[in-house]
Formats: sequence, structure tokens, C-alpha cells
Amino acid sequence: MKPKSRIKMDPEADSHLRIGFIGAGNMAFGIAKGIISGNVLPANIKVSAPSKRNFGRFQEIGITGTNSNVELVCGSDIVFVAVKPHLVRDVLNGISAYITDRHIVVSVAAGVTLETLQELLPENTSVIRMMPNLPCIVQEGALLFTRGSCAKPADGVLLRSLLQHCGLVEEGPEAWIDIHTGLSGSGVAFVYLFAEALAEGAIKMGMPSSLAHMIASQTVLGAGRVLRESGKHPAQLRSEVCTPGGTTIYGLHTLEQGGVRASTMSAVESATERARQLGQKSTARK
Repeated sequence: MKPKSRIKMDPEADSHLRIGFIGAGNMAFGIAKGIISGNVLPANIKVSAPSKRNFGRFQEIGITGTNSNVELVCGSDIVFVAVKPHLVRDVLNGISAYITDRHIVVSVAAGVTLETLQELLPENTSVIRMMPNLPCIVQEGALLFTRGSCAKPADGVLLRSLLQHCGLVEEGPEAWIDIHTGLSGSGVAFVYLFAEALAEGAIKMGMPSSLAHMIASQTVLGAGRVLRESGKHPAQLRSEVCTPGGTTIYGLHTLEQGGVRASTMSAVESATERARQLGQKSTARK
């Protein structure tokens, strides 16, 4: 088998890549915004979707759209498959004949396993499965990827380089992808629920709604930055906020009485198990 044609890694390598997104939803948009924050020109990126409805925001940042997945694939080196999981099979069946040994195919479809992706694409295709999360749209995402059997370490290095402005980018075994979905993909909604509850507690005590929600969002943002940038364990930071007999320890006692810790752990477990179920279904549909 002839060696694959790959763009060599150098400081200017990313700028020459042609990148395509099949799917024009939030994930595609967030990742595309992060990529053009690096060395890739918007003119080198294209997005495809059945309708032009979601093309507007891409066009505003210089990315062109097409209704043809085949056209997109033929003009791309890296193809991000960013469609709903139930559409992946039809999409890959439609482009498989046009995938060559120069392509890297990156799936961001929840629950669709590497086994399924590799079965639907030509033999020896470099496939990467990745799970981003919603904060990618503000370049504060958490992305975890795993390489298929034919994807080289250099492909992972290239993907990291492209996505470095999207947020935290890590590589791990496929078994971690579903856990990441439960922790970070679904976890975003858990944080929103907590922020909503924080604001409603303040509203109950007499604060205006708009101000309560602004302060709750800033509290979540600020706490997250301190946690990330300090490198400290959450329990250590929590203890630093508490003073003996103070307001925080009283509030934490109430949260513990409500089972917030156990409920959160169970929520991550439930979301992870559901992701695994979706993966089993995608593998079973052969």
C-alpha cells in the first residue's frame, strides 16, 4: 500500500489545509470559528447542508456554503462530519466513493463508534472520533478525540493544532468518549440548571431577576476560571471560601442535605450510560 499523502507539520502547515464541515449547526460553527482564530483562512473552509438556512453566520465570518457534500469532500483535506447521529450513515454512504488517502475524516456525532465509521468509509481511511461541547462557540470548549486504527499520531497532532483555539483539546481511548459526553457534553446543561437555581434563590430573597441571572452567570464563569487557572482540587478551593460559622458553610450544608453531590454524580452516570446505548445502536445497525 502506498504511503498516505499528508501535509507535513510546520508552522505554516495549517494555513494550507482545506477544511470542510458537513452540517451547519452550532458545533460546526463553533469549531470553524476556533480554527480561523489560528492560521487557517476562512477562504479555505467550506460548509455543506441541505438548505441555506444556517449559512448566514458562516458567511459573516468569510466561510462559503454549498448544498453538495460531494463538492465539499472533493475540495477538502479534512472533513468534519457534524450532523445528527441518525444521519451519519446516509451521509457517509453518499461521500464514501469520494474519500481518498489524502483525507482525514473527523466525526463529532454523539454515540457513533469508530467501528461504525470505519465500516462505512473506504478501507484504510484515517478516521478520528471527537466529542466537543457547546462552549466551543465561544472558544471555551472541552474536546476529547480518539484516533481510528488507520489514523497516525501525526493526524492527532494536526487536529490538536487546528483546534487549539477552541478550548481544551485532549486525546484518549474511545472508552472515554462516552464518559466525556456525560461529563462535559451533558454537563454544560447541568451547570446551566445550577446557575438557574442560584439566580432563583436570589430572586426568592428579593433580588431583581435580570440582576440575579447576570450575577449567577458571572459567578459560574469566575469560579470556572479560578478552578482552571489555579490548578487546585475543587475541594481545596471550596474549603478556602468557607469560614467557620460563615454563610458558605451553612449553604453547603443545605446543598449536602439535598443530595446535590450524589445527584450530580448520578446525572453524569446516566448521561454516560445513554451515550453508550446510542453507541451500541449505531454498531448494531450494519
